[in-house]
Amino acid sequence: MAKPESTVINTNVKQKDPSTALVIAVTTRAIFNLEEEHKLYLEKGKEEYTRHQQANQDKPLPPGTAFAFIQAVQYVNKKILESNPAERDLFDILVLSNNSPESGTRIINSAKHYGLEISKFCFVSDEDSTQYLKSHGVKLFLSADRTDVCNALRRGVSAALVFQQEVQAPSTPLRVVFDGDAVLFSDETDQIFQEQGLEGALQYERAMEAIPIGDGPLKAFAMHLGKMRKKFGQEKSPIRTYLVTARSGRDMGIRAIKTLREWGLPIDEAFFMDGAPKGPILAQIQPHIFFDDGLHNIQGAQDVGVPSAWVP
Repeated sequence: MAKPESTVINTNVKQKDPSTALVIAVTTRAIFNLEEEHKLYLEKGKEEYTRHQQANQDKPLPPGTAFAFIQAVQYVNKKILESNPAERDLFDILVLSNNSPESGTRIINSAKHYGLEISKFCFVSDEDSTQYLKSHGVKLFLSADRTDVCNALRRGVSAALVFQQEVQAPSTPLRVVFDGDAVLFSDETDQIFQEQGLEGALQYERAMEAIPIGDGPLKAFAMHLGKMRKKFGQEKSPIRTYLVTARSGRDMGIRAIKTLREWGLPIDEAFFMDGAPKGPILAQIQPHIFFDDGLHNIQGAQDVGVPSAWVP
């Protein structure tokens, strides 16, 4: 396998052990707002883009959608190390970028400007940079490029598409909201719903009530998050997780709850919306990130200023 053309180790940050850490890879457009620069790249080409980034290398980029999430993740690391300085089960953030190292200086300088604890910057000129995710032990990949996300999911890495939006940085602790079917769980019930309608889906759920739902694309990430969450009592935890699902609590909630119990996955709060819009409840929770497979739900979240990531 080809090696990334350039990996810059951030010497300002204590390097984590990727075999024990929860490694999150973010692209530059997920963590910073590079919309103007990306437009320049598309209209004028790579050379003009590189020239622009070099000329502005000391000008920090504005925060992007995943920025507050990364800050909250840092807060969790701080809290974990306060309770156990020898702990190795930490978040580890790396930036995966299609920039060349020449145009990447601005990315590194921006991260340092905001005090972001990013351990590595991988500058990859290959078309498909997701081939390096597994070698870095990545458990979650956030990108603003749909092809990247689909490639990562095909490689068996939890991944989601981040839409650029203005985000109000919510306060700590880290709050993560998962949708149920096709995100945390498999899409088996969704498939039945498409083929046989609501009544068919309800019958299927009743028949399958004692059998856990299959694994969804973000289960592995959620399980690692849950493992970190268990280091703290509920009151003191710097991590809070939520399930906000279109399932109805009365007819389809039992199997979901039993599945979480079977997995040993702690969820702080679960909301069974029965098809109602998710925006109002997300506005209450104010998560650092919300994962959903429905674009209408992502739109509803964006309308109330919630950082959203689509799982295609």
